[in-house]
Amino acid sequence: MIIKNLVFGIAIFFLTMFVGIYGVNTFYQKAPQYEDFCNQTRGNIYIDNSADCVGAGGVWNAYQGTQKPTPIEGYCDLYYKCNQEFNDAEEKYYKKVFLITLPLGIIIIALGSLVFGLEFVGAGLMFGGVGIILYGVGGFWRFADDWLKFTLSLVGLIIVIAIGYYFNMRLRKKKEY
Repeated sequence: MIIKNLVFGIAIFFLTMFVGIYGVNTFYQKAPQYEDFCNQTRGNIYIDNSADCVGAGGVWNAYQGTQKPTPIEGYCDLYYKCNQEFNDAEEKYYKKVFLITLPLGIIIIALGSLVFGLEFVGAGLMFGGVGIILYGVGGFWRFADDWLKFTLSLVGLIIVIAIGYYFNMRLRKKKEY
């Protein structure tokens, strides 16, 4: 019976994550695609001076120091502006996904710990909630400043400790009766 419950718990964990992640992807919007911002054919253009580079929509990067790989004074980055636009769009998208998945994950953790009497169902939901939070954090974390990472981590820790404390106090009261 223990092994069956473990398998059920693991299945609920994965399925909760899939439902949460694919639900966000289905009902929110698709992530920005690089191809929508940067035309792949731009890389075939060779530009060896800053005026032509800027005219083509690129950014000229002059070589620094005395060592130059070629007699040319620098190189043209034709993808600089579109990369910036893509990164900005990604940051906005993943911030919104994070702001959706964080409360969703916390709600699922709370449901798993407080509502469901079967231990494997509750544990599977709780792990799924953690997985959904990790999904949201994984996309946005690279864009967040350290103070925001600290604050969000601290708030999340306090919430999970409070839920765990409440859950365990509720169980202790049930055992006393």
